[in-house]
Amino acid sequence: MSDGLHRRGLRFLGARRRVLVRLGGWSVLETAQTFLVGYAPARALDAGFLAGRTDVGLAWLGVAAVGVVVGAYGTGRVYWAVADLVEPLRDRLVTRVVARGVREADSAALSRLTQQVEIARDTFAGLVMVSRSFVFTTVGALIGLFSLAPALLLVVVPPLVAGLGLFLASLRPLARRQEALLTADEALAGHLGTVCPGLRDITAAGAEARIAADVGERVDAELRAARSLARWSVLRVASLAVGGQLPIVLLLAAAPLLRTHGVSAGALVGAVAYVTQSLLPALRNLVHGLGTSGSRLAVVLRRLAPPEPPMSATGTPAPPRPSGDPNAALAFSCVTFAYGPTSTPVVENLDLTLPPGSHLAVVGPSGIGKSTLTALAAGLLTPRHGTVHVCGHPVPGPDAAARRVLIPQEAYVHTGTLAENLGHLRPDPVPEEELLAAAEAVGLTPLLDALGGPRAQVDPAALSAGERQLIALTRAYLSYAPLALLDEATCHLDPEAEERAERAFAARPGGTLVVVAHRISSARRADRVLLMDGPRTAYGTHDELVRRSPSYRALVGGRPPRSQPALAARDADRVDAVAGPGLAGDGRHVVAHRPVGQVQAPRDLRDGGALGGQG
Repeated sequence: MSDGLHRRGLRFLGARRRVLVRLGGWSVLETAQTFLVGYAPARALDAGFLAGRTDVGLAWLGVAAVGVVVGAYGTGRVYWAVADLVEPLRDRLVTRVVARGVREADSAALSRLTQQVEIARDTFAGLVMVSRSFVFTTVGALIGLFSLAPALLLVVVPPLVAGLGLFLASLRPLARRQEALLTADEALAGHLGTVCPGLRDITAAGAEARIAADVGERVDAELRAARSLARWSVLRVASLAVGGQLPIVLLLAAAPLLRTHGVSAGALVGAVAYVTQSLLPALRNLVHGLGTSGSRLAVVLRRLAPPEPPMSATGTPAPPRPSGDPNAALAFSCVTFAYGPTSTPVVENLDLTLPPGSHLAVVGPSGIGKSTLTALAAGLLTPRHGTVHVCGHPVPGPDAAARRVLIPQEAYVHTGTLAENLGHLRPDPVPEEELLAAAEAVGLTPLLDALGGPRAQVDPAALSAGERQLIALTRAYLSYAPLALLDEATCHLDPEAEERAERAFAARPGGTLVVVAHRISSARRADRVLLMDGPRTAYGTHDELVRRSPSYRALVGGRPPRSQPALAARDADRVDAVAGPGLAGDGRHVVAHRPVGQVQAPRDLRDGGALGGQG
C-alpha cells in the first residue's frame, strides 16, 4: 500500500476513534470466550474429572458454555460497530467516483461505482473482522496458555511468530502482483471492447491475423500475471503450516518433556484446544482474508482515490510542476487526430496557444472537427501525434483535468437540490451568497426563483433543455477550473441568454473561454476566432478573418436557413446522419429542401442565426 494511501487510511480511522473504541470494547468479550475455550476444559480435567470430582468438571464445562454465549453476543454487537466504520467509507468513495466521473468524463466511472466501490466496501468490512478477530483471539489464547503453564508459550509462540512474519513479508509482493493481474485484465477487456464492435471492418480489411496477434499478446500478459500471483500465493500456505499447524505437532512431541516439568494433562489438553480451536482458525482467516482481500483492497482504493498532491517542506500540498508552457491556458502543439488508422485526419498539424484570459470562438461547417477539438482539450480523445497542455499540464492527466471544465450540448442535471447540482464540481458546499451571485451572472436567477431557491428539489425530467443548460453553465462557472470549454453548451438558449452566459464566463477572473459557436454573434464577441475548414483553417479576430478569409466571409455574410443542433445520438462532431428539412448546405451537402441531387451553395448568415451547416 502506497504511503499516500496509508496516510489517508490513518486519517479516516483517526476521525472515527469512538467507533474504534466501541469495536474494541465489544471485542473484549471475544477475548474472554477464547480464554475460556482452553482454560475451562483444562480445569475441568485437572480439578474435576481426573480428581474424581465430576460436579466440578461439569461446572467448568458450564463456564465454557457461558463463555461461548457471551462471545456470540459480543460478536453480534461487533457487526453494528463495523457497519458504522464501513458505510462512511463507501459513501466517501461513491462521492469521489461520481465527482471524478463528472469532472473528468471518466469512462470507467460506471465500473468503479457499481463494482469497485462494492468490492472496497465488502473487502474492508471483511478485513476489519478478520484482523480484529486475530488480535483479540491471539491475546486471549496467549493469556490462557500463560495461565495454564508458562512453558507452553515456549512451544507455541515461536512457530506462530515465524508463520505470521512469513505471511506479512509476502503481503507487498502479493499486492503488486494482484494489481498487475487487474491491470492486465483491464487492458484485455478494454482492447476487446475496441475490437469486437469492429469485427466486420477487420474482416473487410483482412486484418484478422494482426488483431488476433494483438489480442493474444494481452491474453498472454494476463496469464503471466496470474501465474506470478499463484507462485507468491504458495507463501500463504507455508505461513499457515508454520504458524498454525506446526505448534500442534510440537505440543504432541514435547508432551513427555512438558509433563516432567510439571505441566498437567489438563494444561496440555487446554493448549491443544487453544491452538486448534482459536489460533489456527484465526490465523487461517487472517491469511486468506488479508492475503487475498487485503491486496485487492489496496489495488481498488488506489484506483478509486486520486493520488494526493506532493507535500512541500512546510507540510502543505505543493503545486504540481507543469511540463508545458505554464503561461498558456491551452496549447496544441502539432496535433493530429483521426477516428481510425486509415481515416482522414479531422485535426491535422494544429498549433494553437491561448494565454490566460483569452476568449476563443471555434466555427466551421458541420463535421469539420469543432467538437473533436474540445474533446482533445478535455482529454476525452488522445491525439495520434502532437501534444495538448492545459495550464502547462499534459492532457490527458489529473492535473490538466482539474483545470478545465467541459460543458457539452446535452446538459447533465441529477435529482437532488438545486444547490447540490450547482456545487457538484466543488469539493465543499458552495456558500449561498456565492451561489446566488453566480446564478445572477450566468442568468439562472429567474429559474432559481421559479423553482423555489437553492434548496428546492430538482426534477430533471421537468426541465427544458435550455433550463438544464443554464444549470450546467452555472455549475461550471462555480468550479475552480480556469479553462471553460463550451461545446455548443448554449444552443438551446435564446441569443440574449447566450450572450449573458458567454460574457459571464469571459469575465471570470483568470478564466479562459473556448466556445464552439452556434451563432455568429458568439464569434463577434470573442477575442479570437478559429475557423476550422480543412485546408482553409484560419485564426484571428473576427474583423481580420472577414478581410482575409473567403471561407469565413461566406460563413457569416448571408442568411441561410437555420439548422437545428445535432442530437446526442449523432457523432461527436455533430454530423447530421440523415438529411432533413432545415439542414443547410455548405457547398458539399445535398439538402432536403431542394430537388434530389441539387447542391445548394452556402448563403449568408445574419446575427442571431445559426451557423450554416453547423451542428
